[in-house]
Amino acid sequence: MQIAHSQSVIDWEAAAVAVREAAAHAQTMGIRINVAVVDAGGTLAAFLRMPGAPLHSVDIAIDKAYTAVSFGLATSQWHAALQQHSSAVREGIVLRPRFVAFGGGVPILASGQRIGGIGVSGGSEHEDEVCAHAGLAALGLPS
Repeated sequence: MQIAHSQSVIDWEAAAVAVREAAAHAQTMGIRINVAVVDAGGTLAAFLRMPGAPLHSVDIAIDKAYTAVSFGLATSQWHAALQQHSSAVREGIVLRPRFVAFGGGVPILASGQRIGGIGVSGGSEHEDEVCAHAGLAALGLPS
């Protein structure tokens, strides 16, 4: 019986490119962000904090990436997704540690497989998500 299963994950070089490019895009927008990339298991692979980015947003960026990879769903899509569930789920899941249900976290997919997540915090929800997508675009990955 074979029980081993391999899981592709984003490597450190790609994670570093993604955080750098997300921050570079934020700079062109005139905002200061924190950006995190986690691997497929939710472990931090890269992190970048722009000087002046909100300190509380450090953990929010990491948690956005974690939420995105955990469910394979952009954090901006949770409001609509939760409408399909009972009030118990809608009220309960948002209380879970590390769960973020607002924009800025995006799963990282390669060849249809979830290999990580990117999370951005420091701007508006829309600005954060735009920067996350810029990080993915730099890797030539779908967003």
